[in-house]
Amino acid sequence: MAERLTDRSCAEFASVLAAKESVPGGGGAAALVGALGVALCSMVGNFTTGKKTYAAVENDIQRMLKEATAVRLRLIDLVAEDAEAFYPLSKAYAIPRDDPMRAEVLEEATKAACAAPLEMMRQVCRAIELLEEMGEKGSKMLISDVGCGAALCRAALEAASMNVFVNTKTLRDRAFAEQTEAACDEMLATYIPRAEACAQAVMDKIRG
Repeated sequence: MAERLTDRSCAEFASVLAAKESVPGGGGAAALVGALGVALCSMVGNFTTGKKTYAAVENDIQRMLKEATAVRLRLIDLVAEDAEAFYPLSKAYAIPRDDPMRAEVLEEATKAACAAPLEMMRQVCRAIELLEEMGEKGSKMLISDVGCGAALCRAALEAASMNVFVNTKTLRDRAFAEQTEAACDEMLATYIPRAEACAQAVMDKIRG
């Protein structure tokens, strides 16, 4: 069984990312950054759970921990899924231009390559929601970690969207492209401000 990209050490992953290799690329990096952002949400929750001071929100903390774990694991899987989707696309680009099947194969591979970064965006949006709630209910001793998580998720959301738009730009099926872009634009318009507000609220608290 081949080693997954995300099974490597941080140093190894960064080295592979820096290498003259197509994968991992921006999409994989976006997914990993989103996973780190939501991991910070879990960290705050794990330090909060069981504390008498926060007994009134214990059930909420447990729910958030469960949901944040699911989001984190999904984002980690998406690092590999994004890489796997690139291979058919790279092969499609390698098809000779005079091959009558090239355009169709390339179109389908490009559509497929949109799926992973689009799903990353959905998962990161959920992570931002969890960070907002954790900022309200989690331990105030770790409020800076909520802010850091929100900042990371904001970056991950925008980075993932670029990996959708770079593909939709070349599609001949403009109806599919426009529908996909509209979904991205809606998430960006809704969740970038929410992530920024969450991070700014933390900054305001810690700087007085």
